[in-house]
Amino acid sequence: MISQAISRSIGVFDSGVGGLSVLRAIRQELPDNTVIYLADQAHVPYGSRSLEEVRRFSEVITRYLVDQGAGMIVVACNTASAAALHFLREKFPGIPFVGMEPAVKPAAEQTQSGVVGILATPATFQGALYASVVERFASGVILLQDTCPGLVGQIEAGDLDGPRSRRILEEALAPMLAQDIDTIVLGCTHYPFVIPLIQNIAGPGVRVIDPAPAVARQVRRVLEANEARFSQANPAATDSQQVYYYTTGEPTRFQSILKQLTGESAPVAHISLE
Repeated sequence: MISQAISRSIGVFDSGVGGLSVLRAIRQELPDNTVIYLADQAHVPYGSRSLEEVRRFSEVITRYLVDQGAGMIVVACNTASAAALHFLREKFPGIPFVGMEPAVKPAAEQTQSGVVGILATPATFQGALYASVVERFASGVILLQDTCPGLVGQIEAGDLDGPRSRRILEEALAPMLAQDIDTIVLGCTHYPFVIPLIQNIAGPGVRVIDPAPAVARQVRRVLEANEARFSQANPAATDSQQVYYYTTGEPTRFQSILKQLTGESAPVAHISLE
């Protein structure tokens, strides 16, 4: 059982490095909170896996983060949010969760052409969460979708602007641009790291929506709403390190991409969740 007094540490997880885009925004919004970040690189990408499989991974990861002292969990992965967010809230009723939701609402509000492009994984498009968002907010807006096959793997490898990444995005965006999109929604947390490439291809007249800042603001709201339940004890706050990194993959590989994507050098611990 989870005690009534829970830690203010924030657990964040993703299939890989994509959640670092959300972590970056959380650290800007809440610089004094300890964060425990877990990249499930042994199973990346999640987008091509079954919803049941992603749900199983998400449960094991959440349990690990809670055991490490996380008092709330950010599911910094659109696929895991689509597959498991409702399930996790039922499984861990004492823990607040924040998940990812494709930014269809702001896109529908801001578009002038009435045509919006959405880049996301197959599992995100298949999930009930995406269908619900579209039903609620996209009335009267044309949504053009693409799964950008292979792009997550390119970003995991640190290829943010190479020929293959460019080709994937050009193939996704060319049909959308031909239909006059003026807004692009990023429905995968990996994709903000290729925003410069997307903007280069799409041109200055197309707005790209990164959901991470809105997610970070929601994390703050959830923390404040649960203030009375959080204990003052913060198990990782006794030293100067504010972020703890774990991966189910190769730590040196994660360290390298962490440096490339965020400019940060930090220890990374390997864990096995099998």
